[in-house]
Amino acid sequence: MKAWHFIGDTLRDGRPVPADGITLRHDGPLLMCRSGLHASLHPWDALKYAPGSTLCLVEAGGETEHEPDKLVCMERTIIARMGAEPLLRYFARQQALSVVHLWNAPQEVLDYLMGDDDARDATRAAAWDAAWDAAWDAAWDAARDAAWDAARDAARDAAWDAAWDAARVDFACLVNDAFGDWI
Repeated sequence: MKAWHFIGDTLRDGRPVPADGITLRHDGPLLMCRSGLHASLHPWDALKYAPGSTLCLVEAGGETEHEPDKLVCMERTIIARMGAEPLLRYFARQQALSVVHLWNAPQEVLDYLMGDDDARDATRAAAWDAAWDAAWDAAWDAARDAAWDAARDAARDAAWDAAWDAARVDFACLVNDAFGDWI
């Protein structure tokens, strides 16, 4: 089965990352998160376990065990890979732009989100200031309004779930476009 796996400079056990088409084989028991070769069926899920920004489309084979966001298998072969940092930055910018209307973003933040890499340092400073202000405001709001009613919690949770699901789909679309014919 095809799956997704992020890699860093080496594999987690320190071995070199194999070339595309070379099959890694695990000898020993499969233990989720402890022993075996891991991957995720969805690229969004693979992000949680990423030790680096190189995204690999892999073929997982042999004995396999699944959890909702990952799998562990006896064999894993890299089919194709890409340095995903530009894709990840683009995705992050798009997600930020989707909610930028919720605050009065400084111009340098808007410039960066629209693709001006030169505005990155100024954006960091502006974002830090905005995050500090937001955290302070949230603390005061929480102290002033200690109890949320059930309807408000349900609405917030539903909005969070919808945003998470939409981001998951958006990310998969970007990755699928990037890997094109390999999928």
